[in-house]
Amino acid sequence: MNNNILRAEHLSKTVSTSDHELTILDDVSFELNRGQSLAIVGPSGAGKSTLLGLLAGLDTPSKGKVWLGDSELTAMDEEGRAAVRAKMVGFVFQTFQLLSSLTALENVSLPMELAGDKHALDRANKYLLRVGLAERVNHYPKQLSGGEQQRVAIARAFACQPKILFADEPTGNLDQKTGLKVCDLLFELNEQSDATLVLVTHEQRLASRCDHMITIDDGKLVESSLTNSQQ
Repeated sequence: MNNNILRAEHLSKTVSTSDHELTILDDVSFELNRGQSLAIVGPSGAGKSTLLGLLAGLDTPSKGKVWLGDSELTAMDEEGRAAVRAKMVGFVFQTFQLLSSLTALENVSLPMELAGDKHALDRANKYLLRVGLAERVNHYPKQLSGGEQQRVAIARAFACQPKILFADEPTGNLDQKTGLKVCDLLFELNEQSDATLVLVTHEQRLASRCDHMITIDDGKLVESSLTNSQQ
């Protein structure tokens, strides 16, 4: 049985501007096995978040292929990619992405409710308890600190029991002390859930906690610690 959960083959992304074509990613290839963690690092503007979007099927490459589990995302339309994401993927973003009109409990339970999970509220309560927010379940995002909002986002991601979690600069909007606590929580829940973690970060201390690391610079994969890299 193939142990890969994520495979990228020769991914490139170009966009057209008024006077020329801009290459954001250029021929990036690697593999990641189930249960592992990967940090994507590199300078600002290097193409890290673009790569994450392609790997998660939020965007399509100009060239190349992406497999998530047994599904070739690049052979699917948006509806097909969305179905794979709903089944396999969790997200944690720098900007939290919480709905301001919903409480913490409602924000966590909503994706599960949309998927038809009859136990959504119970599971949402459970995960809010696990991230230390049992007393804040009925608070709205504006009533929560940045660290608390990110913990709600982490609870939402793991409550859906994803096979793979994509985190894009999850501590980017937090102070150092709060960011460290959030990171501890992220890695703890990931280990407990046996999920695969793909993390975009500019923080070397955070990246060093991952099993593997790839460095993107000027759209190219310039360094990789992946043992099964296809470079």
